[in-house]
Amino acid sequence: MRTVLMVAEKPSLAQSIARILSKGCCTSRKGLNGACSVHEYTGTFQGQSVRFKMTSVCGHVMSLDFIGGGCDFVVLWLDCDKEGENICFEVLDAVQPVMNKGGVREQTVFRAKFSSITDTDIWNAMNRLGEPNKNEALSVDARQELDLRIGCAFTRFQTKYFQGKYGNLDSSLISFGPCQTPTLGFCVERHDKIQSFKPETYWILQAKVFKGKDGPLTLDWSRVRVFDREVGQMFVNLAKMSKEAKVEAVSQKEKTKQRPQALNTVEMLRVASSSLGMGPQHTMQIAERLYTQGYISYPRTETTQYPENFDLKGTLRQQANSPMWAEEVKALLSAGLNRPRKGNDVGDHPPITPMRAASEGELGSDGWRLYEYITRHFIATVSQDCRYLQSTIEFSIGPERFSCGGKTPISPGYTALMPWQGVPLEEALPTCQPGDAFTVDELRLVERQTGPPDYLTEAELITLMEKHGIGTDASIPVHINNVCQRNYVTVETGRRLKPTNLGVVLVHGYYKIDAELVLPTIRSAVEKQLSLIALGKANFQQVLQHTLDIFKRKFHYFVDSISSMDELMEVSFSPIAATGKPLSRCGKCHRFMKYIQAKPSRLHCSHCDETYNVPQNGAIKLYKELRCPLDDFELVLWTSGARGKSYPLCPYCFSNPPFRDMKKGMGCNECTHPSCQHSLSALGIGQCVECDSGVLVLDPTSGPKWRMACNRCNVLVHFFEHAHKVQVSQDSCEVCDASLVMVDFNKARTPLPEGDTQHTGCVFCDPLFQDAVELKHASMRRTAHRGGGARRGGRGRGRGRRPNPKKPKDKMAALAAYFV
Repeated sequence: MRTVLMVAEKPSLAQSIARILSKGCCTSRKGLNGACSVHEYTGTFQGQSVRFKMTSVCGHVMSLDFIGGGCDFVVLWLDCDKEGENICFEVLDAVQPVMNKGGVREQTVFRAKFSSITDTDIWNAMNRLGEPNKNEALSVDARQELDLRIGCAFTRFQTKYFQGKYGNLDSSLISFGPCQTPTLGFCVERHDKIQSFKPETYWILQAKVFKGKDGPLTLDWSRVRVFDREVGQMFVNLAKMSKEAKVEAVSQKEKTKQRPQALNTVEMLRVASSSLGMGPQHTMQIAERLYTQGYISYPRTETTQYPENFDLKGTLRQQANSPMWAEEVKALLSAGLNRPRKGNDVGDHPPITPMRAASEGELGSDGWRLYEYITRHFIATVSQDCRYLQSTIEFSIGPERFSCGGKTPISPGYTALMPWQGVPLEEALPTCQPGDAFTVDELRLVERQTGPPDYLTEAELITLMEKHGIGTDASIPVHINNVCQRNYVTVETGRRLKPTNLGVVLVHGYYKIDAELVLPTIRSAVEKQLSLIALGKANFQQVLQHTLDIFKRKFHYFVDSISSMDELMEVSFSPIAATGKPLSRCGKCHRFMKYIQAKPSRLHCSHCDETYNVPQNGAIKLYKELRCPLDDFELVLWTSGARGKSYPLCPYCFSNPPFRDMKKGMGCNECTHPSCQHSLSALGIGQCVECDSGVLVLDPTSGPKWRMACNRCNVLVHFFEHAHKVQVSQDSCEVCDASLVMVDFNKARTPLPEGDTQHTGCVFCDPLFQDAVELKHASMRRTAHRGGGARRGGRGRGRGRRPNPKKPKDKMAALAAYFV
């Protein structure tokens, strides 16, 4: 029997598709990598009986070895966008070399196109299999290579240049991105308009009139406003010559508010930010979850027009029993759906629609709010337009003309589903005819001032990015999130984006050196070229090389002209020598180095003009004024908090590994110095009970709540609380080869028999220690340092060995046996 391998983008998608196609009769097992499942069932494919195997990729496939006989056919169920098309070919690169060879003309690779996880859509996709699109995949390759090479070059240069000069940048990475930087540029452009705005005084003529017992009407002046007070006063004087306001004209006109077009990604992101208070990145994460769970259609689309064969009635019928909008849905199904407005068909995916009914209990708070909006929007697109009556009364007071207006709802139409767009109920205008006279109650000149624009909202920024072709519907949220994460902008009340000092200086610096680095024009042109690659109208290599050549010249010019940006930096930020507080002594000049806490935290010696990295996301303090035996630098102690890990380190060794088997970013708990009292050789006890490469190391600063911690993962082992002293012995355990520990207990709290206070034994195997050992996990904000280094210690037989699982004499040994 031949085999069909089917590959989806996510494990949850693979499971859903397999369940639908097998009609619930598939078996499931874990794959070789332990992360992805394989769902198997028998069926018919291309007119023959086959064995289907459905699985998924783990992120983007980079390298993968398939064992055994391979498969005969591949069906690719990756997301149906350009990025999904690109992953198709990554999968094929891994699979095709081990596929069974078919006939000369036999098609063996197929592409499934689908927009929702419903039985109908999945079966339609299976019955209409096509082929993956190489041109779309190449356009993604081009974008990825351009963004990576350009971004890395500029980012690396900027970061290294400025972090070595200024101590309060408060950013661990000064990044540049071909899309990210124009995104920041929009925010700073609005900021500059606000800063440069000069208010201007103007005057308006305010009139209030009434008739009989009716309440007063406030009228709008036909001249709107004047910028000269004397001219305004002249108009007041002319109008005051008349005591009455004469009705010149009365008009009523029926108007409509059009129902919305079908929903695409950009509009969903705009509304989520402006109305739901949800950031673009968070919105896309929720939308993708709703999609994979089968509640909505594919959430990445630029199309705002339903296909001709789209089952509008069937999609609407699924919402007929929802208590939120059942009344409106049943009325539509009874009276007939209104034809949706014509939108833009880009040819990618149908608009975003609900695929099945749901409740808040199923989806959670944010999931429900987004689903509710998507559903209301869909129902609104097939509802009637909103109709209202626009009434206007025109007045004359002397030679000056005024007017007032009001709206009266006739039929709410789609606004019954989207009430925030409805016509507000206003006080009705009085009944009158041309020639009627109203009494002038008030007529005065009011002084006002023009105001600056506000900071850009996320919704406005998304609109600008779409207009100028910056990013795609899938990447727009990523670029906005990046400028926030890099400390270039902060999200203020109303999800308004206010640039930080660093963001403003960077953009102004780009403008001084090369405005095209921050303006949207050049990126927009690149995006058009990438679109041509996707359509097969432009050559991949030519577009790639041409664009790289342009940015290569720009990069060299940027490097040569960096002093222009540096001039702005000098005004806004403090030199590194003037930043920070004295902490530990330099091993070269023996003067105090300053600890700079702003990201990235580091130590700087102003005398030697040297900067030394330290672990991030924790606190640094002096470590007993002890010095490294290799370079004479004073050691510092890094800690991630009261419930976290801590270890000493040498600032110089941290950046300049002293031994061949060490890498940058290692503390004393990974140092293989053979005789230093702070190194792994002196304090290492045994291999970590969870990770394969870590060693449990005694924390000599932890008393009286003694503990040892893995030098790789976040495992913490608490032991011997209230002991006076804990030391690592030179001897090793005969059972598990871990180093023995010498403990001097408190006389009043000793667990030893007959009141003994001193004992040497194995933490893992000694029965006298079994009740004094407790495994925990450190509270870590982020990995404190990069991995690497020796798996074994430098002294004794068992620094890096796992305790023997065959003789679990106590809790820790049993725990170790569990992890074998």
